[in-house]
Amino acid sequence: MKRIERILFKLIVIQLVCLIISQYILSFPNLSVYLTKIELYEGVTQKAKDVTREVYNHIGK
Repeated sequence: MKRIERILFKLIVIQLVCLIISQYILSFPNLSVYLTKIELYEGVTQKAKDVTREVYNHIGK
């Protein structure tokens, strides 16, 4: 049982380190543009009229 606990603890620590590193990298605006597409999903790169039309088209379906 101790062996499993050690393995789980190591996995948790590795996961935490990866999370911290990835959040640190994404905090730079110049790099986050290339690493994430969340702006496209949120629609902040489109004009407001295009987003409104897109929403109404989805509602009508």
